[in-house]
Amino acid sequence: MPQIVPTGPSDEALLAGMASGDDLAATAFVRRFQGRVFGLALRMLGDSAAAEDIAQEALTRAWKHASVFDARKGAVSTWVLTIARNLAIDALRVRRSVPTRDDELARLTASAGTDGAIDAVGTNETVRLALASVPDDQRRALVLAGLYGFTAAEIADAEGIPLGTAKTRIRAGLMRFRGALDTGEEVQ
Repeated sequence: MPQIVPTGPSDEALLAGMASGDDLAATAFVRRFQGRVFGLALRMLGDSAAAEDIAQEALTRAWKHASVFDARKGAVSTWVLTIARNLAIDALRVRRSVPTRDDELARLTASAGTDGAIDAVGTNETVRLALASVPDDQRRALVLAGLYGFTAAEIADAEGIPLGTAKTRIRAGLMRFRGALDTGEEVQ
C-alpha cells in the first residue's frame, strides 16, 4: 500500500509556530486537524452542534497549551484527539447529570449486548468482527464504557454487579477486543 506523505510543515512545526504566536501556523494547524477532531466528537456525541462546540474548544485548548506539548509523550495528532475525546466525555457526563430514565438505560444496556452495539461502531469490518468476538457480558461493559462514557461504577449499578466485576469485564473485554484487532481473527 502506498504511503501518503503529508505536504507542508510537520504537525510539530505547526504546533511550535502556533505556540510562538504565528497566525499562519495556527490557521494551518486548525485546517489540518479540524475534520478529525469534529469527526471524533460527532461519533461520541451524535450531535453536530455539540460536536462543533467540542471541536472549537479542543482546538482552542491546543492553541493555549501548545507550548507545553511534549513530543516524547506521543504524536501531536494523538494529543489533540485526546483533548477532544476528554471534552466529549465531559459533555456526555454533563448530559448524564440528569438521571437516565430506566427505559432508556435498559435500551442502552440491551443494545450493548446485541448487534446494535456492533452497528454503533460503524462499517469497519475488522472492528465489527473484533467486537463480535467479545463475550456478551464483556461487550456490554465495553460498549457502555467506550461508546457511552459510563464509568465502571455506573456499569456496576446498571448491570447489578459488584464494582470489581464491572472493572474486570471492561478490562477483559478490552483485552479480547485488542487481541482480535491485532490478529484480525476471533479470540477464544
